[in-house]
Amino acid sequence: MIAVAVAVGLPLLALVWLRVRFLVVTVEGESMLPTYLPGERVLVRRARAAHPGQVVVLSGRGPEEESRWIIKRLAAVPGDPIPREDVPALRDAPGTLVPSGRIVVLGDNPTRSHDSRRVGYLSADRLLGVVLRKMG
Repeated sequence: MIAVAVAVGLPLLALVWLRVRFLVVTVEGESMLPTYLPGERVLVRRARAAHPGQVVVLSGRGPEEESRWIIKRLAAVPGDPIPREDVPALRDAPGTLVPSGRIVVLGDNPTRSHDSRRVGYLSADRLLGVVLRKMG
């Protein structure tokens, strides 16, 4: 009886762990071209921290964000220099460093991306995870 419980329980526990730790997201739109194409699926490791240069998934909470999630490249985190030359919305931002609790994200396709270039800082609590790789 114990062997049956273990045989059923361990795979179930592993499945729950995987669902809590990882997420599969389908790319929508052209903001990350040429890195990711619309319709591609990516594997995401849920995380609350990331490094500049990594592609991240954020919760989509803005009025122009129709999707549940958005995929962008992390450009700056709290304590990094403000990337004024790349982000017009931050050219007149006070200080020299990205403030605590804020991040800067950019799409790889600037002409098709609604990102920090237009809206400035995003709240760091919107960060859901880091893209690990394309699926299939």
